[in-house]
Amino acid sequence: MAGPVTITGIEGIPEVRSGDDLPRLIATAAASQGLAFQDGDVVVVTQKVVSKAEGRFVDLATVEPSPLAVELAANWEKDARHVEVVLRETKRIVRMDHGVIICETRHGFVCANAGVDASNVPGNETLVLLPVDPDASARRIRDGIRFLSGADVAVIISDTFGRPWRTGYTEVAIGVAGMLPIIDYVGRVDTQGRELRATWICVADELASAAELVTGKVNQVPATLIRGYAVPRGEGSALEMVRQAERDMFR
Repeated sequence: MAGPVTITGIEGIPEVRSGDDLPRLIATAAASQGLAFQDGDVVVVTQKVVSKAEGRFVDLATVEPSPLAVELAANWEKDARHVEVVLRETKRIVRMDHGVIICETRHGFVCANAGVDASNVPGNETLVLLPVDPDASARRIRDGIRFLSGADVAVIISDTFGRPWRTGYTEVAIGVAGMLPIIDYVGRVDTQGRELRATWICVADELASAAELVTGKVNQVPATLIRGYAVPRGEGSALEMVRQAERDMFR
């Protein structure tokens, strides 16, 4: 039987700026809260603070919109410069409707507006992009926490995604380090002795979504400590969670 799992928001992390030592900010805030990292803990960090620390900002004053961006913006009453940034971050446009561009990013994620966002960003002329390599970002945070605390933790970078068949948003993992993101039950048997043939559980997404229960969107708690879950250890990648093109029934 699994023991209790606790989810604790790491409070007191200041506004993150470009170049900040994010692992140190997280570790300092945790220590101030009386939290000591332990081997096997999972630290979930929101994408926004990771992108801020890595300087993934775009100043709209520097953006010259393309004719396509101008046309789309006019149809949807959007800022053409914002639309242009979305197009630049897009590998493939999946669908455009209702003022939203569903994109495949360069990472392979399918999400609204290529992850380009203006929420929780100071000023009215600044956008934040996804990290260049979220898995590498997770590894750097993991290495930093291990250096500062000595604890071997797993790290998840989370972001908010919509879902095509359900209303409401949820958190998903866009970067992982120190864990396998998926548990493969194929070949095991269920309680009735039947062999499982197509059961993969995305525990990284489940943990990212669980963390949002304490981080919220306006609570200024961008990191979470999850303890008690026996995370599958290994050097996984968020790309393992991206459905392969040949298996995508909606491509």
